[in-house]
Amino acid sequence: MDTHEHVILVNDLGEIIGTQEKYAAHTSHTPLHLAFSCWLFNSKGECLVTRRAMSKKAWPGVWTNSVCGHPQQGETSEQAITRRCRYEVGVEIAGIIPVAPAFRYCETDPSGIVENEICPVFAAHAVNDVNINRDEVMEYQWVTLDALLRALEATPWAFSPWMVMEARAAEEGLVRFAADAKQ
Repeated sequence: MDTHEHVILVNDLGEIIGTQEKYAAHTSHTPLHLAFSCWLFNSKGECLVTRRAMSKKAWPGVWTNSVCGHPQQGETSEQAITRRCRYEVGVEIAGIIPVAPAFRYCETDPSGIVENEICPVFAAHAVNDVNINRDEVMEYQWVTLDALLRALEATPWAFSPWMVMEARAAEEGLVRFAADAKQ
């Protein structure tokens, strides 16, 4: 994790109560904080899936959706998503839309690290080729959304838990976005 970032701590109502350095916040007792998740689509309507780098503190080596991150103080969701897409996968994006704006989850990885996030889910168009940051992503693949949704249903253990839950919460919006993304 980038130790120069922080997380915005919130209470159960989503009201900001403070900040904490990002790496220090993610422990076996991670406080509730703000995050976001973005599913990127290309001009063929394919979705970008990424495999988390082995150096990641939580869920290293696990396949997940395109990009996740934490907004910084004074940053809009769109600014945060744009920043992380550039940083993690080297992609410029367009057409950001919310597909599951009320998504929230709490999950524990096999090492005991907890993710505890209010994490709105977005979709966006990737407008250039992927150029991954190896500190964040070890592999990536473009897949049809239909094939991805079938894989998530058949083998949920092979993906990050938030990705599986997001797909269920946002499926209708993701399907519509993928269809519209085809040029």
